[in-house]
Amino acid sequence: MELLRSGVDRAVIALWLGHESVETTQMYLDADLALKERALARTAPRKAHARRYRPGDHLLDFLKSL
Repeated sequence: MELLRSGVDRAVIALWLGHESVETTQMYLDADLALKERALARTAPRKAHARRYRPGDHLLDFLKSL
């Protein structure tokens, strides 16, 4: 994640890790929630307040029943 934050290309990271393809590396890159939140913060309209999704009780109850 530090390499990605420093601007190193995903393909280079995949090669350094010995992965066969960039897609194999992608699952590790998807794991950084802080990086995603910063990217989303840059896309939010300036007048809107950035908020996190909070599912309602009915959705959580449904998911727990699965």
